[in-house]
Order: sequence, then C-alpha cells, then structure tokens
Amino acid sequence: MSHDLRLRNCVAGDEAALALVGQATFLETFAGILGGADIVQHCANAHAAAVYRAWLDDPASALWLAEAAPGEAPVGYAVIAPAQLPLADIDPGDLELKRIYLLSRFHGGGWGKRLLAAAVAHARSAGAKRLLLGVYEGNTSAIGFYERCGFRALGTRRFKVGGRDYDDRILGLALD
Repeated sequence: MSHDLRLRNCVAGDEAALALVGQATFLETFAGILGGADIVQHCANAHAAAVYRAWLDDPASALWLAEAAPGEAPVGYAVIAPAQLPLADIDPGDLELKRIYLLSRFHGGGWGKRLLAAAVAHARSAGAKRLLLGVYEGNTSAIGFYERCGFRALGTRRFKVGGRDYDDRILGLALD
C-alpha cells in the first residue's frame, strides 16, 4: 500500500513528536512479545522527549522523521549516533543506528527502506566505516529486512527492557 509520506531531517523542537512516535512504534512492535509493564517502563525512560532532545543537541547524531500527509503526523523515524555496542573491534569511526521504526500501517510502501537509505547515506558522508545496530533476536522480520539490505551478524548483547534482559543480535553494514 502506498502512502503519502515525507521524510525530513529533524530539528530542535521535534523531540515531542519523536518521543510520541518512538513510544507508539515500540508498543506496537513489542506488545504481546515483551511484558506490558516492562514496555511502559521502557517507553517512559528510553523514549522520553529529553532523550531525543539530547540526540538533537549532539552534532555527532542525526535524526529523521517520516510524516504522513495530510497533516504531517509523525509515523516513523530513525536515529544515528556514535556506536556504543559491545564489540571487540568497535572503531571510533563506526556509527550506530540507534532506532528505526515505522508504524505498521505504513509498512510496505518502501518507507522503511527510505529511512534506512537516509541513515546509510549520512553514515557514508560522515566517513563511517560501518553502520551498526542491535535488534531483538525474536524480531525475525526486522532481522530479515536488515539482512536483505546487506547487514551481517557480528555479535550479540543483552538489552534491558523494563526489569528484564533480552537477547539482541548486533548487525553491521560495511560502508567502504
């Protein structure tokens, strides 16, 4: 299904929209998979407007917002920041795709690929050697999407949501 969306770079003042779509997409993606109380706690902490404001204020980070027309409602987003993953060969030149989400009713129109393409283009223009990410190991559709886009498995990590730890795969895309 094709949707009329626009993708734009985020600016100061977008933190409330980013927090809203971050919470909504996390809930939509993991409801019925992760514990409800864990999701609520995670969203309150990890998807607070202050978290997005800090990324917006950091010149080493880049954020994009997908908005639906008419009305420019936020429906997806992506965040790149310096890599902070537990890999033995982490390089200061690596960047991490911290978040990339799109509300499910907007899947299938190529917008996930557009968000990822914006992130990859930014990482390349910033001179990054790799674009890294962590993804919940039970999210097979996301893992398949990343692998189809050229990402390869590099390791694992434990990721805390609420009061529980979950297993993530660490994937990477070589940019040279």
